[in-house]
Amino acid sequence: MGSLRPQVRLSGYRASMRILALTRYGPRAASTRQRFLQYRPAFSEAGIELDIAPFLGDRHVASLSGSPRPSLAYYAEAYLHRAASLIDARRYDVVWIHCELFPYLPGWVEALGTRIAAIPAVFDYDDAIFHMYEGRSSAAARALLSRKLEPLLRRVAAATCGNEYLREYASRFCPNSLVVPTVVDTDQYRPASRSSGVPVIGWIGSPSSWVNVRPILPILQEVCATGAASFRAVGAGLEAEADRFPGMELVQWTEAQEVKEVQSFDVGIMPLLDEPFQRGKSGYKLIQYMACGLPAVVSPVGVNREIVDNNETGFLAADPESWRRALSSLAKDAKPRRRMGAKGRAKVEQTYSLRTQAPRLVELFREIAHH
Repeated sequence: MGSLRPQVRLSGYRASMRILALTRYGPRAASTRQRFLQYRPAFSEAGIELDIAPFLGDRHVASLSGSPRPSLAYYAEAYLHRAASLIDARRYDVVWIHCELFPYLPGWVEALGTRIAAIPAVFDYDDAIFHMYEGRSSAAARALLSRKLEPLLRRVAAATCGNEYLREYASRFCPNSLVVPTVVDTDQYRPASRSSGVPVIGWIGSPSSWVNVRPILPILQEVCATGAASFRAVGAGLEAEADRFPGMELVQWTEAQEVKEVQSFDVGIMPLLDEPFQRGKSGYKLIQYMACGLPAVVSPVGVNREIVDNNETGFLAADPESWRRALSSLAKDAKPRRRMGAKGRAKVEQTYSLRTQAPRLVELFREIAHH
């Protein structure tokens, strides 16, 4: 459990500002890496020190992909460590809160946490976690937790939100709410040369998001059966084992190979169920695809409609026939793949890159720290 304490990585200089990020998960989680850790170099150049104190470490994240689940004592200790981190936060200039302070505890505990920290706070989220609590099956849990974010949002100095859907919710309680999309480092995510073999339709995600892919599996199987393409799923884990079909490959996710896996695709897909939680997704996998010069085929749900320009950087597929037509046409012809991929890459460089978003966060934190 020692990994749950703040991890100081930067030394050798006198920081003009210190930020403590209270993340939900450890570095193995994409949200921690992309919403927090990847900003460290830019913050360091600006004289800002960023320390991370996860609520749950990588053991929990690994358990979501089939590793043994930690004991109840592990989770109980997480709450104690989070309380200690809030006291420790007084040594910093700003505390940056990811999603919530204490999962499954009511809103007044969240507000108490910011009082304990006693420094300006910024709230960050890239998923519609308020729907997660509103949709609890227990009426008592809904009554206790459905509005748990409201006291926290009322107390923070700003909210950084992954998309407009999330910003609209946060702004009801925190006027200083702004969209900061989940971005990629375009120096790492770059187009790569493609083989001249069978095109690869690719998906990257987590076991929990595989449920969104299942409705289009018959179409993927149909396209693969013609020999026009193969399908590669990265990160689905044991969730997808029972869904295998000829032409489908399951690949284990690793951080070291993540960029290379996306670069191995010829087309990227992001199907989504049209449900409240999915409408709050921030479209990170689309940005990964487009940064690597891939056309994307996506469900027209939530932020997908903003990231993908229909018939320009990819296709919005609202029904099975749209999915079939889009995947078949892109599998057969490399020219539209290259054209759409180039336009998608340009859009990511302009809007969804670390280079464009890091200066906005530096400015925001300087303003809050010196207010």
